[in-house]
Amino acid sequence: MENKLLLMKDIEKSFPGVKALQGAYLELEKGKVNVILGENGAGKSTLMKILTGVYSKDKGEIFLEGQSIEVKSPKEAEKYGISIIYQEFNLLPHLRVSENIFVTRLPKNKFGLIDEKKLYSEAKKILDRLNLKIDPNEIVENLSVAQQQMVEIAKALSVNCKVLVMDEPTAALTESEIEDLFKVIYDLKSQGVGIVYISHRMEELKFIADKVTIMRDGQYITTLNFKDTSLDEMISLMVGRSLESQFPKREKNVGEIVLEVKQISKKGKYKDVSFDLKRGEILGLAGLMGAGRTEVARGIFGADPIDSGEIILENEVLNLKTPIDAIKKGIAYLTEDRKRDGLLLNLSVEDNIMISNPNSYSNSLKICDFSKSKNLCNNFVKSMNIKTPNLKQEIKNLSGGNQQKVIIARWLCEDKKILLIDEPTRGIDVGAKREVYNLMNNLVANGMSIIMISSELPEVLGMSDRVVIMREGNVTGIVPVEELNQEKIMYYATLEKK
Repeated sequence: MENKLLLMKDIEKSFPGVKALQGAYLELEKGKVNVILGENGAGKSTLMKILTGVYSKDKGEIFLEGQSIEVKSPKEAEKYGISIIYQEFNLLPHLRVSENIFVTRLPKNKFGLIDEKKLYSEAKKILDRLNLKIDPNEIVENLSVAQQQMVEIAKALSVNCKVLVMDEPTAALTESEIEDLFKVIYDLKSQGVGIVYISHRMEELKFIADKVTIMRDGQYITTLNFKDTSLDEMISLMVGRSLESQFPKREKNVGEIVLEVKQISKKGKYKDVSFDLKRGEILGLAGLMGAGRTEVARGIFGADPIDSGEIILENEVLNLKTPIDAIKKGIAYLTEDRKRDGLLLNLSVEDNIMISNPNSYSNSLKICDFSKSKNLCNNFVKSMNIKTPNLKQEIKNLSGGNQQKVIIARWLCEDKKILLIDEPTRGIDVGAKREVYNLMNNLVANGMSIIMISSELPEVLGMSDRVVIMREGNVTGIVPVEELNQEKIMYYATLEKK
């Protein structure tokens, strides 16, 4: 095929005790987007690290524009016109946009000093190519997350990029920012750039995907034309089994009101927010980015104490000044950014489960009982299907879904009444999502109540009993899920408060 830009075939890679890739395959055409789908651990990242020179392959071939190449380092990948944008940006925040774009190739004048005029003009050419209204002299840390991502793309294009790998590029973007990113992707396609796109957000694919490559357990499964396949088929191929529904059904047994939020306010964040939560209920909290959903959850958890209003748990008015106060009252919180705020990445699975629960593994003298801790953690690993070689494995080495389950296990060591869970499946593959949903269903079936914040509207509709919808710090609607669809949620999310 004359349009074929990239071909990776029969790629193999092993690490001690692990066959990470076996017979992996990827093809990419000029001006097309090939989305790689697979559960965490499928081998997507390993394959991309081989393409970009981070890892060396054990076996296989890589062809670029029909020529066999060996990519031995990221610098060599750059030379071939292969660039990658990771989920965590690789920018120098204290430097200007122009300096970040040309960080390793700053133009110099005859005196060996930076040629400021040329640096500015060359950076502006690239930004203009992307139709970006960003000042090349702006300091990067002053930019929004979306703008920083565009700087990463500009940096990639500055080396005559032919192949651009995008890893979870929309994870931290608002809906409008995602639309802007897709416009840039359309422009890059029109310029002949081939894009390898990795995402767990299946709803995005219809806007950008030309082909879909499925991987499972380190092996290549198939490549499909996106227009000729369906969501159910892709999910089935990814997980190796049929998922009858993305959202597991549960017997709903909602009881009395356990939590009342009355007219709570936090200056500059939200105002006069009121709703209630019932026993055994999953209450969705929906709204666009900046609506105040996370801020309300942090107020209920005592992380950012409220300025006014009341939080009433089982008829007791709470005075929550810190998260410890909330935890003592039986309120738990899973944060939106589990790596930054929820996990101790260099500690073990066992440490991460037990860190907040000294009473669960201490004897009557308040001395640590290590056998009790081990038994408790092993029970969680088994009952929650946490995939880890052992309890001493560092948590950073687990997949996103298993990390999320570890945090849930942490809060189950001691009785909790309320679980606040912010973006429960962000960055988690479709198979692990279902496991997290099953855990949530089991928790409410056993009498716990959940407030779930989610930016994924199918998730809100698939898991909630009722939905509280917010806009710019105000509640604009509280609606039973049976009366909602995505369009109605968006209506409330953009509704001016009367």
